[in-house]
Amino acid sequence: MLSKAKLKWIHSLEQKKIRTEYRLFTAEGNKLAEELLPLLSCRFLAATPQWLSEHPGIRAEEVVEVSYDELKKACLQTSPQGVLAVFRQPDSPLDWKEIAQSLCLALDNVQDPGNLGTILRTADWFGIRHVFCSVGTADAWQPKTIQATMGSIGRVHVHYLRLEEVFEKAGLPVFGTFLEGEDIYRAELPDKGIILMGNEGKGISPELAAKVDRRLSIPSFASKGKGPESLNVSVAAAVVCSEFLRRQVPVGR
Repeated sequence: MLSKAKLKWIHSLEQKKIRTEYRLFTAEGNKLAEELLPLLSCRFLAATPQWLSEHPGIRAEEVVEVSYDELKKACLQTSPQGVLAVFRQPDSPLDWKEIAQSLCLALDNVQDPGNLGTILRTADWFGIRHVFCSVGTADAWQPKTIQATMGSIGRVHVHYLRLEEVFEKAGLPVFGTFLEGEDIYRAELPDKGIILMGNEGKGISPELAAKVDRRLSIPSFASKGKGPESLNVSVAAAVVCSEFLRRQVPVGR
């Protein structure tokens, strides 16, 4: 049974300041719980009797059996899927020597939590382990972002730093995405570097644009003047990551 105090505690984690202070976040639903339980430390888990019977041996600091109606009061989703878990935000230590040998993503004030979550899932798919976020980027630990990652938040290291500092310490070439730039399909792309994606409406800020070593663009194949003005930032990130990684795949694989 969930007490009023426990419900209040769960809902308090909808606030960024509480998540940040206690380094916790919530994850709702079977898919997320199954993905994250083997990867991260679970502080609290509330689930229906059926879900618990189907998942014996759950490792969590506190497990509470609840009815569907109780779970509905705790969840943001209108139709809960049997489980809600509160996880500890993982520590993501920075090893600049490792990063200097990697392909990384950097996000300049990406605002939409769904876009951020999708980008983290994309990074996971392409084996990119480090994503650097400007301090103005959406919170990776808010429920909408977590939902959009579909569990990738447990495998990708997310860092909030001044991106100028990242560029300086990583010592890697920075590739920025612009409407006008070198055609990514014709450009020479290395296996190490930082891919910089900009804000949904304003793109990459002038301050960071000045730090970009190579400007890349994704060409439109629509008839001139008949296509969209630009791509969604999460879609653009997927296209760019795919092209970088495609170059690394041996012929005949």
